[in-house]
Amino acid sequence: MRLVSVGGVGLAILLLAGCGKNKASEGPQQGPQGANGALPVEVLALKPGEVRDAQEYLGQVLSRTSVELRPQVAGSVQAIRVKPGERVKQGQVLLVVDARQQRADLRAAEAQRASALANREFARSTSERAAQLLKEGLMSRQDYDQAVAQAASAEASARAAEAQSQAQQVQLGYHEVSAPFAGVVGDIPVNVGDYVTPEMAVTSVDQSQALEVSVQVPVESAARIEVGRTVVELLDTEGEPNVSAPVFFVAPTPTGNTQLVEVKAAFENTTGLRSGQFVRARVVYQTRQALLLPTYAVSRLGSQAFAFTVIPGDGGTVVQRQPVTLGQIEGNAYELVGGLEEGTRVAVSGVQLLRDGQPVQPKPATPRGSQETGVGGASDAGQ
Repeated sequence: MRLVSVGGVGLAILLLAGCGKNKASEGPQQGPQGANGALPVEVLALKPGEVRDAQEYLGQVLSRTSVELRPQVAGSVQAIRVKPGERVKQGQVLLVVDARQQRADLRAAEAQRASALANREFARSTSERAAQLLKEGLMSRQDYDQAVAQAASAEASARAAEAQSQAQQVQLGYHEVSAPFAGVVGDIPVNVGDYVTPEMAVTSVDQSQALEVSVQVPVESAARIEVGRTVVELLDTEGEPNVSAPVFFVAPTPTGNTQLVEVKAAFENTTGLRSGQFVRARVVYQTRQALLLPTYAVSRLGSQAFAFTVIPGDGGTVVQRQPVTLGQIEGNAYELVGGLEEGTRVAVSGVQLLRDGQPVQPKPATPRGSQETGVGGASDAGQ
């Protein structure tokens, strides 16, 4: 009897130990859930935001003041006084064409001018003496008229010589190719000693402060552009706009090859862009207000998109899966076309863990990428 009693006591101890072990294993299963099984989630209230109907294109930067320079005389290049890409001032000499023959012609014209001026002075004095002699009766009227005519002829010859001299001086100036305005020198495809003609472009000058961007858009899109209101943005390497300017020109007809319409916008160059450079350009056709739903608040089942709204339940706060209709993406949010209304509270964290009707513990959404959640939301979260 004593042996049986001891065995029963041992069996009871083993059973109690097993029960304790089972209870110990049940305790930690709650994980991140609260005491009532509710899952902590971040919540925000939907509100309107700016949505832009925009499209990105390849644009080209053009100088609003650009000129291709050609010499006005033919001859050999005597000197090149600038380098490609150099900034120059208005009137600065860029290139010189050999002007030795022109200088010789100018000296000859100056000599003729000096001779004509001397003849004019002599003829004037002769005419004055003839007038005095005629008055005193010492010269005939015919001789006097001849002296006056010679004076007039000498005056005309002197004026012609002066004009010829001035023309030669102007012609000499044509042997210097100067900058018509301040800007940046382009390529110089000629060298010292090369023979150039007035039909040959020797360089160019671009004014880089006032630029414009040219964008080719489809015909149907061009019909939506409003001059002075539609905006063109130039994007940096990260896709962020660094220049924004209104459209000032829309071509009346599309180009024959591509059937695209040219659109232009002018801007001040504050970012170091260069004329002729290709850039990423975004045309903002329309800006409107619409509800925005963060992309990280969206779950999908097949082709249907859902959001989890936070609503009161029988035993506390629960989430309800709500189908939504989404539009275009604006930043990190979808345009909400249908399914939810302004002010509706939606869960923005742990979306993949949520189930319809699941109890939750709502808390304000933190900025996306925070160390606390890794997803974040908006600053106007619901409670």
